[in-house]
Amino acid sequence: MPPTPKAVVLLSGGLDSTTTLAIAKQQGFACHALTIAYGQRHAIEIEAARKIGRQFGVVAHVVMPIELRQFGGSALTSDVPVPNDRPLEEMAHGIPVTYVPARNTIFLSFALAWAETLGASDLFLGVNALDYSGYPDCRPEYIAAFEKLAGLATKAGVEGGVFKIHTPLIDLTKAAIIRRGLELGVDFTLTTSCYDPTPTGLGCGRCDACLLRLKGFAEAGIADPRQYVK
Repeated sequence: MPPTPKAVVLLSGGLDSTTTLAIAKQQGFACHALTIAYGQRHAIEIEAARKIGRQFGVVAHVVMPIELRQFGGSALTSDVPVPNDRPLEEMAHGIPVTYVPARNTIFLSFALAWAETLGASDLFLGVNALDYSGYPDCRPEYIAAFEKLAGLATKAGVEGGVFKIHTPLIDLTKAAIIRRGLELGVDFTLTTSCYDPTPTGLGCGRCDACLLRLKGFAEAGIADPRQYVK
């Protein structure tokens, strides 16, 4: 019987990354979860990721501290206000102030390093190119470019290994992601999406992440189990 393949899954504690973890497990991977504590305003997601990792029985869960607040440049890593109540049409154009410079490149670099250490060829990332806020590092062409980089930048790649970045949600709407997660037993009560939650974890209900999440649940015909201020 062949050994169970290993995968590194980037797990933020949000709706998308949790569904991605569920998909990786359903596909038969021994999942190693990686959560990045980068000084984000919504640090409550780190504890959510811990709970989700335990629920899914990941083989290992690393919470990696990286202090991106030293750079700033984003409403998520500085005192710049998080935009509220933006219409969906506005979200579809331009790159918002909640963009964290090079975030997925940084995250994938750490995931790649751990994967190579584990002898794993598979990385899972919950990016989405439909219901998203215009981030450049959520696009299919970016993922393809990073896969090429992984082959050039690692010992495993130079010696013939091939790294695969799985993005199972990239072409799905938020509603479809929610439905898929429910099919796989995701408890969305554990997930958090808000960019600017209260100290007790209530979602603001007004930031891009909350609005897209609420839109997804509404279109799926399901009540969002998370609690909101508004």
